[in-house]
Amino acid sequence: MTQAASSLLETTVILPARNEEAGVLPALESLAAQTTPPDLIVIVVNNSTDRTEEFARAFADRPGVPRTVVFNLPDNPHKKAGALNHAIAWLHSTPGGLAAAAKYLLVMDADTTLHPKFLERARNVMASDRRVGGLSATCLGRTGLWKNLWQRYLLGMQIMEYGRYARGRYRFGIHSMSGAGSFYRTEALLSILRWRGAVFWEDHANLVEDYETTLALKEAGWKVTANQHCIAYTDLMPTLRELIGQRERWGRGTVDTLRRRGWTKHTWFSITSMVLGFAGFLYTLGWLAAWTGVIASKGFVLDPAWLCLVAFWIVYAAFRTRHLGWKGVLVDVLMLPGLVFSTVRAYWFVTSLVKSYATGVSAWK
Repeated sequence: MTQAASSLLETTVILPARNEEAGVLPALESLAAQTTPPDLIVIVVNNSTDRTEEFARAFADRPGVPRTVVFNLPDNPHKKAGALNHAIAWLHSTPGGLAAAAKYLLVMDADTTLHPKFLERARNVMASDRRVGGLSATCLGRTGLWKNLWQRYLLGMQIMEYGRYARGRYRFGIHSMSGAGSFYRTEALLSILRWRGAVFWEDHANLVEDYETTLALKEAGWKVTANQHCIAYTDLMPTLRELIGQRERWGRGTVDTLRRRGWTKHTWFSITSMVLGFAGFLYTLGWLAAWTGVIASKGFVLDPAWLCLVAFWIVYAAFRTRHLGWKGVLVDVLMLPGLVFSTVRAYWFVTSLVKSYATGVSAWK
């Protein structure tokens, strides 16, 4: 491979990969299978100790695949952000800089696969509105990966959670670009590069580089959006410990970022949502405490007021999950599965807040 990218490329993909020997080939094959394949794929093997680099280079040597360049950063202190910036710096070293190296830039995780028309649809969205600087994938969890009843429940609730979140993004706007698949206009990334010297913020305390970059794009005057047809399929957490660890990292990283930036026109919605989320947690505690008190003092009583409240939540749950199909509606109507998962969500929400204010940043994973 040459040491510089060819000029005048339409779409370049950057794929950082850390210990992803199981996922890197499916991710790359989903890129090769696109209806409009990328012109260049840049794989940055980042602090890996497994065979990720070997599999990446094997893909690069296949005939008929998009041109693929593989870098290995065995001792990268800036982790994912450093890997992404390394690839961008390499692209920026071409004659004409980053703008000549690629018109659009896709950043995707190595445990993610894309719908075959992802790039085609993403380009169409970008072409329809010059103000759009970033397009986030609609992330859906992979199904059929469970090995027992508990995993079936845990993964099923995550699938429903991703589905609700995807629908909410079209109604209320983008909170954060998705690390699983983020499609950028190179011109927008250049505006950030000129502003602060790096696109992705290389700070060991930055646990959510995707959210930080989303805010940077908005602050630079670019629109950030999502499209329901630009679909990325991503891994779900198979155990409760892994799920809580992932969500605490996301939640704590978001709180850290909001604390650094403060109240602005681009952060007020996220801050308000967190305050309302904490209020909802307190409401749930109060509701459970009230029910426990009534049952302890009077036994189980069919209070009409409580029945009306429960009936309201059943109808509301069925309405908000109707787009997920009858299985999703049934799970929410039963209430108990959702209540258990909501309790787990409340736990990681509160611990994320506490850790942001009371503890140092843990090592990046």
